[in-house]
Amino acid sequence: MSKKFLFYFILWILLQALVEVNCQMTPFKPPVLYKHTATLIDNKLYILGEGVLNGKSFEKEFFYLDVSVPFNTQNLLWQDLSNINVIPTHNSATSVRGGANNDTLILYGGITNDQTMTLVYTFDPQSNSWSIPKIMGVNNIRKSRLTGVIHDGKMYLWSGTNNPDNYEYMNDMLILDTINLSWGKGSLVNAPTPRDYYGATLLPNSNIIYIGGNNDKTFSGNAETLNIVSGNALTLSEVYIYDTINDNWSTKITSGTIPSNRAGFSTVLGLDGQRIIIFGGFFINPGYLDTTLYELDIINFVWTVPEVTGKIPNPRVWHKANVIGKYMVISFGIGYDNSIASDILLLDISNNKEYVWTTTFDPSIPNNNVTISLLPPPSSSHSPLPSSSTISNTTPAIAGAIVGSLFGGILFSFGVFFLYKWNKNKRKQGNQENQAGYVIPIHGNENFNNYDQEGTLTSTKRNVHNSGQGTMLTMLRNIVVNKTSRNEAMTTPVPVIDRNYRQEMPSDENTTNHEQIIPVPEDNRNYNHGQEITTSFIDDKLQIFKDEILQAVKQEINQNVKNQ
Repeated sequence: MSKKFLFYFILWILLQALVEVNCQMTPFKPPVLYKHTATLIDNKLYILGEGVLNGKSFEKEFFYLDVSVPFNTQNLLWQDLSNINVIPTHNSATSVRGGANNDTLILYGGITNDQTMTLVYTFDPQSNSWSIPKIMGVNNIRKSRLTGVIHDGKMYLWSGTNNPDNYEYMNDMLILDTINLSWGKGSLVNAPTPRDYYGATLLPNSNIIYIGGNNDKTFSGNAETLNIVSGNALTLSEVYIYDTINDNWSTKITSGTIPSNRAGFSTVLGLDGQRIIIFGGFFINPGYLDTTLYELDIINFVWTVPEVTGKIPNPRVWHKANVIGKYMVISFGIGYDNSIASDILLLDISNNKEYVWTTTFDPSIPNNNVTISLLPPPSSSHSPLPSSSTISNTTPAIAGAIVGSLFGGILFSFGVFFLYKWNKNKRKQGNQENQAGYVIPIHGNENFNNYDQEGTLTSTKRNVHNSGQGTMLTMLRNIVVNKTSRNEAMTTPVPVIDRNYRQEMPSDENTTNHEQIIPVPEDNRNYNHGQEITTSFIDDKLQIFKDEILQAVKQEINQNVKNQ
């Protein structure tokens, strides 16, 4: 009896160890995200927003990517923080890095149906906690679909829209002082027409450049081709400059290879501080293959198409872009299949003569012939990557996984040795027990996977001693071979774009794409609830394991009673 219990006890510990190691080694896979925020703080790229998986909305998505260590875009090690996320479900908000020490995530605005959501939230990466700051001054305007720009601790919030049901384009420049926590306003003299989904980037001379966008309520686009199919986006033949020091506006006329009208794209400042790089967005297809990667020389305001090598990815819309080290890091969006393509795109922009699409991230600072004065100020949300000496927070998790694996291996080895010795002793007793009517086959032909309708193990060759053991060993093997992932494979839904649009077919005779376009209101979308991901596999196996232990013990007791 004591050997039986010791046998089950060792298998139980071994099973628990394997389950623990399996959970530690299962990577977090985020759902599809767009209209999210992406904020770089202390070598961590924090992603916050409303995710979608198989038509179901995920409201508390909050995670980060550690960029202090090398990685490959096909094997991203996201760190999930959704369990500490207190922000109500929303989209189309904006965020920056600010605060007194320039190490706080500042979140403003967004579209939400939750009346409890405030205008501003702050996240402290040191304590991993959210809070609602008390801000002096009066501002009751909730804006969305805008891009916030941070400079000297002040967050500039120009235009955007307000009400998601009967929205209006906001004609204002709100200024949030993230250090002193107070509201202010900037000048609108000579300001451009109000808009949303534009590009905005801080320049080295403390100016902010605003590019493109949309101010047409009939605007809609195709989520696969990214072509504008109704309404129109704004031109990129002119750009707008806001001087944060003198609080005034100016307009610059551009030339060269001017991109077609577009909205929902991303912009970053080049590493030399002399060019703006844009990617993606909804655009007008003029009848020829339109590229989605351009650069604007901000000295002469000339557009060009940069030389690019590497595998060119599908364009995206409603994504985010950050400059990290020598890369333009593009995160999520729509326009790609995330079961095939990575959620992160890397464009090496260290060589102005030739950009490179790559899948490998190197955290070292590029060796550029660029003076420090040309780079963005330290408070910019697109500042270069800090020193790689920062210790990665993933180290404890990796160490835990390694220790867990070693511990599981030791237990497994001990269990195998014990089973070998136990079975060897049983063989020695085999002849004596056969005379008393016992049959204990060690390598028999029993089928331990056949169960009747009552869930009872059925076999033509079995007895009370080997039935429980065989079933548990089979189950253990299956757990080791078939590791259950924390998340199923993600598929990108084909979202339908913007506002109050019906099913329509492009009527432009010059348009070659005649697939059906099925837009849906963006702000009030209802997701079809598909089957939810189940994580009950291990629980079911543990329950079966417990039941079989109890059954084997009962049979052993009954057999001993009969023998006595």
